[in-house]
Amino acid sequence: MKDHELTYLKKKIEGLKEDGVYRELPVNYGPCDNRINLNGKEVVNLSSNNYLGLANHPRVKKAAIDAVNKYGAGAGAVRTIVGNQDILGILEDVLAEFKREESVMCFQSGLNCNIGTIQAIVEKGDLIISDELNHASIIDGVRLSRADKAVFKHSDMEHLESILEEKRNDYNQVLIITDGVFSMDGDLAKLPEIVELAEKYNAMTYVDDAHGSGVLGESGRGTVDHFHLHGRVDFIIGTLSKAIGVVGGYVASKKETKTWLSHRARPLLFSTALPPAATAAATESVKMLMESEEYTDKLWSNARYFKEKLAKLGFNTGHSETPITPVIIGPEAKTMEFSRALLDAGVYVSGIVFPTVPKNTGRLRCMISASHTIEDLDYSIAQFEKVGKELGII
Repeated sequence: MKDHELTYLKKKIEGLKEDGVYRELPVNYGPCDNRINLNGKEVVNLSSNNYLGLANHPRVKKAAIDAVNKYGAGAGAVRTIVGNQDILGILEDVLAEFKREESVMCFQSGLNCNIGTIQAIVEKGDLIISDELNHASIIDGVRLSRADKAVFKHSDMEHLESILEEKRNDYNQVLIITDGVFSMDGDLAKLPEIVELAEKYNAMTYVDDAHGSGVLGESGRGTVDHFHLHGRVDFIIGTLSKAIGVVGGYVASKKETKTWLSHRARPLLFSTALPPAATAAATESVKMLMESEEYTDKLWSNARYFKEKLAKLGFNTGHSETPITPVIIGPEAKTMEFSRALLDAGVYVSGIVFPTVPKNTGRLRCMISASHTIEDLDYSIAQFEKVGKELGII
């Protein structure tokens, strides 16, 4: 008889509980800000990608409301039919100016951007060479392509070059893919070296700058701007859901890339376009970044303060080069215990464990924002010290 109780899933869930990594999704009863109402309790929020605090900014909210009043709640169709509203073109033009690149194509999310772009720009007879710690959306995008794949050890330029030496002449196009900022440790890709190798071996470069856009470079223009590599990186991926504070993803590249993606990127062809509110809100956020470095300056000031205080307490914060601050605990169950204890103390930091990171490298990933006050940070640091000592971490 057919089992409609999905017993096999129940067993898997029991396994999560036995391993100490089971969790229920928390509920935020208000805007994403420095302090949030989580499950009915006010806590300091150290788990958001809202780097610049723009998700709840009055200018951004007003832009969204005005767009709904003019355009409605949804785009109503895919971009290739009637969902290609004029405000999408405005957003893409503003992003191209901001990123200092020729053209931009927007997607519904950063994940859709990677899934749609990678499979569209390479094909059978091509080779993708990917950093082993690239984001899951890159991994999925690579899997969906018909190109062959090779993986190089994380930020290991000798290994990357050995793959290029061995394989380059066997393929038509070769695409080197890397995150700009690696989200679990906060380290930067060795982008100048990658670009040099790509040019030496006639390969293309693809950088997912989800955690670099709005954070690095002039006014948050990203990793490419940070390393002064404009015109030398072929495909630059960004998200509108982190520092920009809204939702969506984009590819900054040549005009030909935009044209080709409009014909072959499956998320654009088979999924409704970004809603007007998100499109207008993201445009306003980018304009704000081009007006001032106020938000990025505050972000980095907060990040340096927080990192220094945690380091003095003896926590292992890895080798982050960005505001991402991992507090590495190790065992999965201990990591989740630390996270729960901090929440009880009024600080929300989500525990990140296997399979998101390798086994026994569990960490609390602290995401610092420009919206945090010094009082927020001092309170959080005090609770880290208290819980860290109680659990024997420090």
